[in-house]
Parts: sequence; C-alpha cells; structure tokens
Amino acid sequence: MEMRPALDGFYGIPQETRLLFGALATLPALELSGLLQMSKRGVRGGVYGGAALSEAERVHRFARVVVSLKGRSALDWKGDVIEWLDNLWQTWRLRYAAWTGLGRIPLGHFETRYFRDFVWQELYGRSLPAADREQVLRSDYRVCAYPWRRMHLVGIERAQVLSHSRYPLLDTRGLDVFVAQTPFPGRVSPGTALVVHYHDAIPVLMPHTISDRAFHQASHFQAMAANVRSGARFVCVSDATRRDLLSLFPEAEPLAHTIHNMLPAHYHPAEPEPERIPDIVRRHLHGEYEGKVRGAKKGKTKVYRLFRAFGNEEEKTAFYARAFGPDSRFVLMVSTIEPRKNHARLVEAWEALRSAADPDLKLVLVGHIGWDYQTALETFLPWIEQGSLFLLHGVPAGALRLLYRQAVVTVCPSVGEGFDFSGAEAMRCGGVVAASDIPVHREVYGDAARYFDPYDTASVVDALRGMIYGPDAKTVQSHLRAAGLQQSARYLPERILPQWEAFLRGVEEK
Repeated sequence: MEMRPALDGFYGIPQETRLLFGALATLPALELSGLLQMSKRGVRGGVYGGAALSEAERVHRFARVVVSLKGRSALDWKGDVIEWLDNLWQTWRLRYAAWTGLGRIPLGHFETRYFRDFVWQELYGRSLPAADREQVLRSDYRVCAYPWRRMHLVGIERAQVLSHSRYPLLDTRGLDVFVAQTPFPGRVSPGTALVVHYHDAIPVLMPHTISDRAFHQASHFQAMAANVRSGARFVCVSDATRRDLLSLFPEAEPLAHTIHNMLPAHYHPAEPEPERIPDIVRRHLHGEYEGKVRGAKKGKTKVYRLFRAFGNEEEKTAFYARAFGPDSRFVLMVSTIEPRKNHARLVEAWEALRSAADPDLKLVLVGHIGWDYQTALETFLPWIEQGSLFLLHGVPAGALRLLYRQAVVTVCPSVGEGFDFSGAEAMRCGGVVAASDIPVHREVYGDAARYFDPYDTASVVDALRGMIYGPDAKTVQSHLRAAGLQQSARYLPERILPQWEAFLRGVEEK
C-alpha cells in the first residue's frame, strides 16, 4: 500500500491513508506492507536484492532511508554533487522505462524493528490512537527511490508527443495487490493487481481550485487514463466520486467500486466540556504566517499576524475566558484554507448573522493554510484583531472532538469534495451540521444535516439562522444530533473494514 500521502500532510488523503493502513493491519489473513516514496525528493538507502550484508550494514542502510525521508541527506558539497548526478541518472532511467516500456524500477526493503518511533510518529501518530501502535508496527516496507512527481513528469512528457501516457514499471513481483492512494504514475508486474483508492476528480473537473494547476491537472488525468487502460480497479470513497470517474472513463465501470471512508476512533459521542474550550482555542492559535504576496514580484512576502495582540498575560487569559465562557456561542469550520473550501461565503454569512441577530457569535476556523490563501487571510485579519474570529491549526483529535460537540453548528460549505470528513466527524461527536448542497454531502450526510446553496450567502444565512435562532431551534438541533449519530455510524471501521476485506478477496480470486 502506497504511504506517500501519510508523509505529506495531516487531514484529507493523508488521514485516509493512515486510517486504511491501520484497519487493514488488523486482518489476520493479510500480509501488509507499505511503500515509502517522497513526492519531490528521492529516497536514499534501503536493502536491494539478496546481497549478503552484515546486520550493522543493513541497519545503516535503513537509517539512510529515515534520514532522507526527513530531509537533506548529503553531508557536504561533494554529497550534493553525487545526489545531483544520481537525480539526473534517475530522470533518464525513468524516461527510458516510460518511452520504451523496458526495464523495471527496483524496490528496496526497509525494516521497522529498529525504527519503531520514527515509523509511528511520521506515518501514523497524527491519525491513529495509541492503542493501534503495536498493530501497525508489525509491518515492514518497500522503498521507491524515485520521486513520485518525477515519475508523473516522464509520463506527461510522453503523452505530449505520442498522445497517450505510459509510465515506468515497478518491480512488484511477489505482491498480489498494490493499493495506490491517487492515480498512480507507474505500472506493476504481471501477477500484481493495481488498485487505485480514488478520492476525487477535482484536479480534472475543478482545476481552477487547486495548487500547481498545470501539473496536478495533467498528472491526475494522464495517470488515471493509463491506470484505466491497464485494467486497474478503482475503490471510490463515495458514489459521487465514482460517477465523476465514470463520466471521464465509462469503460472503467465494471472495475469501479464504492467503499466509503472510515472515521477515526478518536471521535465518539461525549458530554460537552465547555470549561476546556478557552484553553483549546488559545493553545492552538496560528501564529505569524509569512506568505507570498499575490501578483507581486517573485520572492516578495508578507507576514500575517493570525492572532489577537494583548498587553499582558492576565488580559489575554481574561479575554479567552470571556470569549469562550459557558454561555458563549461559536460556529465551527474544519478545513484547509483554500478557495474550494468556500471560507469566504461562510464569513459573509457569519457577518450577516452577527449584524442582524447575534453580535457575540464567534467563528472558529480549524485548518492549515493551503494555497491561494491571500484573499481569505486578508478577510480574516480585522475580525481576528477584534477578537471575534479564531484561526487554529494542529488541533489534536481529542480537542477537536470537544470543539465539534460544543459548537452551535459545524459548517461544511465546500463547493467540491470527494467525501468530506469534517461533517461526519462532527456528527460522530454529537455535533450539529450544516453543509453545502452538493451531491457528495447529500450522499454522506443524508438527512442528518441542513443544506444550503454554497454560492448564495442568503441561503447560508437562512440555514444557520433557523438552526441557531429559529423558534424550534432546540428541537432541530436535538433531531440533527440523534440523526447524526446514526448516519455517522455507517463510517465506523467495523462497518467499512469488512467491505475492504471482501473486495481484496475478490481481487485475489480473479
């Protein structure tokens, strides 16, 4: 199973990767290993082939894998030159393999036993509970030294000349199934089934909403086209995602399945703990963020101060105690700061509610800063300084569970998603959810959410006003909490894992 996304981020596909590996690791009949690969850098080290090595030399090579996964692995300028030459050789070897269809890209081996802390902290600790630690640490890994992005680029280059892409062949001999986390820029050996865990078609259908648009659009489409041609199976995270896939490649219909994402074990129903909210907000506030200035000369940056300034510690403590006291009300959104997530529409609706109904209503946004963030941050700044909007990041699951439960409503205003964890997580914690009226939300959230038009601020205002201030608001909230617990139970591991087990058995039998 491809583990690259787990090294690249926190929520979204990185979280889904960790959760799926942790669940599959519990299947006794499955011998599970992960593939270690970086997006933009090569991976050094690992043990290749059957060479006779001392234990010390083996551990040294495994340690080099750890060093390269964490960052720069060259000791000095001579090492830099060697790495540059190695990267050049890798690029031409990948080109040869993609253009001619000849040769195999070897996979090295990496053993967990000496590096248990690294494997847990870097791959799993951000999404799995500590109780799962021993289970996932039983697995060892294969190593792909070649960067994922470079593999994509050679396939795109070939498509630009010969109209369709082809990718290097990985040496997966001995593996029954290879599970990739996105359309994969590689072929697998005969006898290995390629399974693409397919999250969404947004890079193709909504390329204006993503970062590095030219690369991500081309890489996603060309790799997906090649995967379809090779007879890969697709496990889609929602029926909406499956429909998008088949709208592009209807010939994939017999090999495209839907298995919804599973929720982390951290999220479960619990009584509210309002006394903890002030410390959670205060502890996880964004600090200063140095970002690019849109449209300015290359290299020009701006420092955004994403927290409110105070004269002293006593004043700060008193403010957070008041702002998030027992009777406080706040709206919550959990998402990366990027255009597709539609923060702007939510802020407009929240401003209208404050002006017309509730000047004390707070807005708490949880998420890392992604791309095209400048307009959003500029909108946030005055409200942050006023002490009405709070931008948090790195909130651990236990604390986020309390935010979900205490918020008057968790809002999911995105204009495009493959699954959207935040609403289902909020429901699992006993929270109340309002969501944009897009097909995937209707599918995943069912009747356990209130819906609004994500392009119409008035629609968002009407939905939130009725849920928070309507004459039957308490009844509505109580109904949504109960319905949310039932709906979110569909995505518990004990419901989803049997579907994966049955699917993998079916792949093996074929």
